[in-house]
Amino acid sequence: MYWLLRHKSRALSLCLRCGHPRYQHHTAILALRREDINVWERRAPLAPRHIKELTSAGYKVLVQPSNRRAIHEQHYRQAGAIIQEDISEATIIIGVKRPPVEKLIPRKTYAFFSHTIKAQEANMPLLDAIIEKEIRLIDYEKMVDSKGTRVVAFGQWAGVAGMINILHGLGLRFLALGHHTPFMHIGMSHNYRNSAQAVQAVRDCGYEISLGLMPKSIGPVTFVFTGTGNVSKGAQEIFNELPCEFVEPHELRDVFRSGDQNKIYSTVLSRHHHLVRKSDGKYDPVEYQHHPKLYTSRFSTDIAPYTTCLVNGIYWEPDTPRLLTRTDAQSLLGSAKILDPASDGCPDLPHRFLAICDISADTGGSIEFMTECTTIDMPFCMYDAEKQSIHDSFEGNGILMCSIDNLPAQLPIEATEYFGDKLCPYLWEMLASDATQPFEKESSFTPVIRNAVIASNGALTPKFKYIQKMRGKRESAQIRTMSPKGRVLLLGAGYVSGPVLEYFTRDTDIEVTVAAIQTDQLEKLVANHNHTTPVTLDVQRERGKLSELVKSHDIVISLLPGNFHPTVMEECIKQKVNMVTASYQSPEMTEMHQSALDAGITILNEVGLDPGLDHMLAMNRIDEAKAQGSTVESYQSFCGGLPAPECSDNPLGYKFSWSPSGALINTIRPAIFLMNGEVVDIAAGGAALDYARPMSFFPGFNLEGIPNRDSIKYGKPFGIESARTLLRGSLRYRGYANTVKGFHKIGLINPDPCPLLSPDAPPITWRELMCTLVGIPPSSSVQSLEEVVYEKIERDEHRMNTLNWLGLFKDEPVEKGQSLLESFAKHIEPKLSYAPGERDLVVLRNDVGIRHPSGQLETKHDSLVVYGDVGGFSAMAKTVGYPCAIAAEMVLDGEITNKGVFGPLTKDIYQPILDRIKAEGIVYTSTTTCT
Repeated sequence: MYWLLRHKSRALSLCLRCGHPRYQHHTAILALRREDINVWERRAPLAPRHIKELTSAGYKVLVQPSNRRAIHEQHYRQAGAIIQEDISEATIIIGVKRPPVEKLIPRKTYAFFSHTIKAQEANMPLLDAIIEKEIRLIDYEKMVDSKGTRVVAFGQWAGVAGMINILHGLGLRFLALGHHTPFMHIGMSHNYRNSAQAVQAVRDCGYEISLGLMPKSIGPVTFVFTGTGNVSKGAQEIFNELPCEFVEPHELRDVFRSGDQNKIYSTVLSRHHHLVRKSDGKYDPVEYQHHPKLYTSRFSTDIAPYTTCLVNGIYWEPDTPRLLTRTDAQSLLGSAKILDPASDGCPDLPHRFLAICDISADTGGSIEFMTECTTIDMPFCMYDAEKQSIHDSFEGNGILMCSIDNLPAQLPIEATEYFGDKLCPYLWEMLASDATQPFEKESSFTPVIRNAVIASNGALTPKFKYIQKMRGKRESAQIRTMSPKGRVLLLGAGYVSGPVLEYFTRDTDIEVTVAAIQTDQLEKLVANHNHTTPVTLDVQRERGKLSELVKSHDIVISLLPGNFHPTVMEECIKQKVNMVTASYQSPEMTEMHQSALDAGITILNEVGLDPGLDHMLAMNRIDEAKAQGSTVESYQSFCGGLPAPECSDNPLGYKFSWSPSGALINTIRPAIFLMNGEVVDIAAGGAALDYARPMSFFPGFNLEGIPNRDSIKYGKPFGIESARTLLRGSLRYRGYANTVKGFHKIGLINPDPCPLLSPDAPPITWRELMCTLVGIPPSSSVQSLEEVVYEKIERDEHRMNTLNWLGLFKDEPVEKGQSLLESFAKHIEPKLSYAPGERDLVVLRNDVGIRHPSGQLETKHDSLVVYGDVGGFSAMAKTVGYPCAIAAEMVLDGEITNKGVFGPLTKDIYQPILDRIKAEGIVYTSTTTCT
């Protein structure tokens, strides 16, 4: 009463069906989203009559159109809903199943079954996205009353559909074993328009059973139901349409052996029927509740041997006894009969325990060997206990299993009506939810709703903080099970991680943990590799988790962007774990050399392509020259990742095989090099593009070289301080530098924060943004914009054609980023990406000028040309990933014992790598010219 009085001022009226208060909220708009995670999902959380109640109360309701939804959208329209695709104006968005991560709208209230409360690994990317997007998540599964009973669920209809399905499956299983039974007249649940039609089919089956038409050789048929909730009750509701008799569990043995075959027997199992204390065989419900580890289950010995079909409706909690283990299944089926050929027409059953309908769909739960759910498309599988394998045939020895995890979707209209009746009383307070406000200030929530909010305002709510701990424990447990030979932590799931993972998973004694923030890339990367554990990790925000991961491994391979390496290095030094990277060794990383020495660890950097193979090939030539008493007068090295010539079909002649932002940033870096004894110092901001020059060593490729970074600094570590030329650069197809200069002149390659692209800024199109960049009103016409831009880019036709080809004059929305450069990179990435069937190319050229004691000048030319594999790894991924993996393996195996922070500049490191990359298809050629 106090609660109602407290909220009286906010109550608009009472729900006509239940008397729950309705709340006013001046911006409350409800959206019913389309179910799109499963092709069979035809349910909705609310039926039209529930929508009618909301619209009659003055609420705006949006319904996303869906031809798959079982209830036609015209009925929702008639109930007052607005049918439209865009639901972004809604304050609360409800559905049945989880939405795709990419369709989540930030800072909204969502309600659906998230399946995250047990830290289910498959749904953790969803939970991460919900937290990142500051979504308030209400999970129906946690909407419970004061007794802990769920108030919103489809449970009854899961039981109804599951029972119909398993009766159909039994008919097929009996048929495969040589018996036609009345169960053959029952179809799958979704084949009926409604449950009434299905019930009639079950009754027809039951009528034939009552006439004695069950084959005598199969003996009495028995069903065992577990659980006393709505799931079990729904299943029993269908079962009761058969000629049946319920018996006590201890009577099952007798009816199984000599029962009346004109009916079906069943029993309902409770905890006290099969759970006993390990020490004395007794059962104490209070003790079991607090100390389940003290108990074991006798189901496999006292009940299962007399069961034809188990209908399981209970969820399993860790530390509690399972109903059936793999060993139990072997025992049950181990004494299978060898069929007598003389009785082929009326064969005995090979074993009596035939089927399990696991309506709970709790994988790895109370039925240990139910490790994967079946589907409506493929509803049944057979578990072969002897081989401990699963196959899809109905024949032979084994247990038929049906474990569909979306059973109510088979009877979508009735399930929707039922669920809506349960949910509707709570909608009124859910409508008052404002996800933009702090959760703790939501005073209108009753405990039913408050305790069901999993996340809000970018964090787990206090009641569900445990989920993060469960994730950590699971990941740590996975890592602890790794083999002793080698535990590799691979950070990053980007372009070049594939070859590293492929290299290490060749060895079954090496376990790899792949940690990355991009869950979609992570899942794709590990999908086809064994001995691999995926872990989501944000290196910046989860230092504690990073520390635990580093500590649990023997070596860390960081393929993250270079700015993250110092953070990872700090943890490796702290935990005394070796580390390898393919990136440039920054001054900040070099400063950690003494700390790495003190920790006694190896931190090996620059073992990719560039830097990496270019340095190794150079040192090979430099060391040869010194061994001959010669001196190095010049060192020039150019490298580039390019589309293969036949794939260079765009105005830039370039496509991305690595970070788009990184490729653009490289064009604005400063550069300094030494040419014939003179220092050439190029300022940042794109001036290096003015120094592009044609490269003639492979005329057919029509390349140009662009100076890159600080070339002079390599004189000292390479031991060639006396050299008069030191130049390193990037390779591109000719014309690239001139085109990119056009981007610079407009201001597109600007890494500074851009107010126009901040999250709070209004939407902007590329035409409007281009207008702003060139200093004209955003409302200017395309023709006016093109005229100003044309002058800005020095009336260069090719530059102009490129800008048009990229669509920069169109009214296409700009995807916001932290800077203009980032948004530009996002915009051009899909236009400059590799299409299916295309391949990339890596070209590396080293020229080392050597002055011999005789006075002769000899130039050693080392050339590397590698093509990507269509449908496989790119050339860039191979030439960065494989050298890095080989170097890490050398550290892991003790071949590299140097301590501190260093690169691959000594023969004991670079020579084995140069030798071993040949086996990976990375082969360089060498020529010489003399003057």
